[in-house]
Amino acid sequence: MVEQLDIAKVWPGHPVGFSLLTHPPHQYVAYYDQDRHLTVAYRRLGQNRWTYQVLPTRVGWDSHNYIAMALDRNGHLHLSGNMHSDTLKYFYATRPHDITSIRRMPGMTGREELRTTYPEFFNGPAGEMIFAYRDGSSGSGNQIYNRYDPAQNVWKRLLDTPLVDGEGLMNAYLKGPLVGPDGYYHLVWVWRDTPDAATNHDLSYARSKDLIHWEKSNGTPLRLPITLATAEIIDPVPAKGGMINGNTVIGFDAQQRPVITYHKYDGQGNTQIYNARREATGWKLYQATDWQHRWEFGGGGSIEAEVGVQPVQVSRSGQLTMAYKSKRAGDGLLVLDPTTLKPVQTLPFPVKTPPALLNAETLFPGIQVNIREDDNTVPEPDSRYILRWETLGRNRDRPRQGPIPEPGMLRLYRLR
Repeated sequence: MVEQLDIAKVWPGHPVGFSLLTHPPHQYVAYYDQDRHLTVAYRRLGQNRWTYQVLPTRVGWDSHNYIAMALDRNGHLHLSGNMHSDTLKYFYATRPHDITSIRRMPGMTGREELRTTYPEFFNGPAGEMIFAYRDGSSGSGNQIYNRYDPAQNVWKRLLDTPLVDGEGLMNAYLKGPLVGPDGYYHLVWVWRDTPDAATNHDLSYARSKDLIHWEKSNGTPLRLPITLATAEIIDPVPAKGGMINGNTVIGFDAQQRPVITYHKYDGQGNTQIYNARREATGWKLYQATDWQHRWEFGGGGSIEAEVGVQPVQVSRSGQLTMAYKSKRAGDGLLVLDPTTLKPVQTLPFPVKTPPALLNAETLFPGIQVNIREDDNTVPEPDSRYILRWETLGRNRDRPRQGPIPEPGMLRLYRLR
């Protein structure tokens, strides 16, 4: 059963990540409206009327400028977004569940907040709110973590030093920290030397129980900040080796061992998906595909991906699976041998969204459908919410020359 609710018309010129946060009985949506203004919509579940609050910032053409939201334990909304190596934009609702009280704050800690990108809120081991972001730029940046104190309504540094440091020579593109079934926070990343996406290299890993003390996969403590010289290297992929940030994901097998999925060029120069698993003697690399083509990428700006990977996971039937998308090879779900990680079967790509919602309604060349999953912290029983809207594709963060489609409707869907 699918229920639909219109929210507002939105900017169609390029895709940028919106945010949906459901915390029954409250629901929040953050997006860029038809005039590109950052806007928050709020409703109580079961009601069809939205309350809107337009915030004092406006997106340009950069697809990096996604939006992140979180609720603290007292019901205050926190929001950050619309920044790419820019001054931190952080908003806070001074009254619980009241978006009309949202105000832009001068900062969080006041340190390393002038060149921020990639905001992320997540919960720490004690349920505390953590905020992460990159300080710096592509090819030269550090990862920063703040912790929120709701009693004093202040942010403090989680760590006295950056977690990872490119030492002015590179920056790390991280995936995680992700809590695994073993109770550890797992973190994986690639290093990039310049804004050129082809310069990603050296797939790296660290883990932690408390987000403060970090170690290698064998338990050896890591001194912070982690640098290229001190990091645990899973696979020393060289620059221009076919590995890209965003396509390095963390999964687990039935024995709770971490499995890192990524892609790189094989010996013949073709793009292949690989799985790296932490086994008794260290990381073991397994090739998962045997494609006869190469995805040659590079340059700066947001890139349209020809390959996408999803984490290795144990299915409900007990099989070890890994889903992928490929512009040339098609989409699929690999069933992996649990011992060798070799594919033993290829199944159709698992589609969680009703196929009808994936078809564009707008008749305009280059239009695409965008789907955003819910960041719900307390799921509503038997319901799943998604956002859907249509835009043109990425344009390497440059203004488009030529006509732009009319603003389309941002819709909320409840799937049951």
